[in-house]
Amino acid sequence: MSRSRISRVAPHAGPQWHVVLLACALAVIAQATLVHYVRIRGASPSLVLLVVVWYAVRVDARRAALYGLFAGICEDVLSAGTGAAWSISTTLTAVLTSVLSRGFFADSIPLAATMTAVATMLRALFFWIVMSLEGYPSGFAMVHFHQALWEALLNVALMIAVLLVRRRWNA
Repeated sequence: MSRSRISRVAPHAGPQWHVVLLACALAVIAQATLVHYVRIRGASPSLVLLVVVWYAVRVDARRAALYGLFAGICEDVLSAGTGAAWSISTTLTAVLTSVLSRGFFADSIPLAATMTAVATMLRALFFWIVMSLEGYPSGFAMVHFHQALWEALLNVALMIAVLLVRRRWNA
């Protein structure tokens, strides 16, 4: 095989897979058992989305898509009546987060806050588009929009808190 036919693959620069899978497993378990008790105006933070954003800003779009798909499948397995809505919305959100965050420092608090807010809103949009295609009535669009805004606020606050604790821990 000639050198020109060998594909050049960039080395993996993100977190190690065992750390990433453990983070996803813990987020899914906490999301399904504890986090739904923390509600403000009908919204609760999404630990699964936070882990996906954390990973997606550190890797390329392909790896982010695979991780987003895995996390979304885990959520769909534990959710009733969503079909593949979490899988599709989390995968698309992971890809867009990875693409939009290229060229920035992954540990930047403003980047993490911005990407978390954008990812929360995009994921909610994708989720409700998929759910409407599956037959869910669209009459509650404004209620879901307000819930997504509150969820974005909670996710951003939690992401900033985690990054600050992590900085303090590593200092």
